[in-house]
Amino acid sequence: MHNLLKIPIHPYSVNYKNSSVYSAIKSMENTSYQGRSLGIAFKILDKMLSDRVTIFMGLAGAMIPAGMRNIIVYLMEHKYIDCLVSTGANLFHDCHESLGFKHYKGTPAIDDKLLRKKRIDRIYDTFANDREFAKVDRYIINFVESLDFSRNYTTREFFYLLGKRLSKAGATEGIITAAYKANIPIYCPAVGDSSYGIALAILSHLKNRNFKFNVIEDVLETAKITANAPACGEFIIGGGTPKNFIQQSEVVSHMLKFNVQGLKYAVQLSQDSPVWGGLSGCTFEEATSWGKIAFDAKKIFVHVDATIALPLLASALAEKRKNKKRTPALKLEISGEKLKIISRKKK
Repeated sequence: MHNLLKIPIHPYSVNYKNSSVYSAIKSMENTSYQGRSLGIAFKILDKMLSDRVTIFMGLAGAMIPAGMRNIIVYLMEHKYIDCLVSTGANLFHDCHESLGFKHYKGTPAIDDKLLRKKRIDRIYDTFANDREFAKVDRYIINFVESLDFSRNYTTREFFYLLGKRLSKAGATEGIITAAYKANIPIYCPAVGDSSYGIALAILSHLKNRNFKFNVIEDVLETAKITANAPACGEFIIGGGTPKNFIQQSEVVSHMLKFNVQGLKYAVQLSQDSPVWGGLSGCTFEEATSWGKIAFDAKKIFVHVDATIALPLLASALAEKRKNKKRTPALKLEISGEKLKIISRKKK
């Protein structure tokens, strides 16, 4: 028999007595298409969590309105990720829910002009109260007014301080508050493209108070994290700016003459396609040509709706790892303006 015909497909079997998310995903690894890819993604994530690597998570797409918030919180609390790079929108919706507001089940089969008249915002099949969003905008403005306008802030420091404030005033635990408590840095490279940008623009226009971010320092900080780590991995939800921001840390570190080889692990959940030339759908093979991904990296791009795959992967990892916390390869200490990076000795 030809060498290519060695490993047979194993049909997925239903076992109602010993069924679990973990066993289901393990079985899917022996099927085909995106079911197999999901099984491989789990295997790579589990390996990454056991290795001495610093793990970046990229968060794009409207994941918080979709109900994925508590999954990210769980991953942070158990140190399954070491650094979060997110769109501003996800962090705004997280702040919204931390203050006790909700997102609601809706439908795309509705007159959007009617929704506008009622001040209801729609995200596909999810609704939100626009008046509540305005209240969150005011909360952000009040928070920013408490900061020092004589200097610039990294987005990491901004969300650390916001997490500190929300931890005292928030109604529920969220991503920003969990990151603050766990000393997990949050970076938001496109912060202006969100309601944070809207709130700051309003503050600038109405009160002539210009708050400034130093996003270039964000680039240097992530490069330093990458350079100090034994190796790095990424877990990308969606794609967008967070994906490139994480991957470019390897490029920046190399250009700063640090000894980096590219990301050792890479997992992405997205429905984007590489054929349009966009970064979100860019393959990890293509990223290798830029020096972003190591030649021998363990990697998989799962073409799937993240709201299906993320709950399954997180639940399977929690089950496999028996809910135990992970010890990161780097210890990151945040005290407002400063980020201290401490390398842990290999045991």
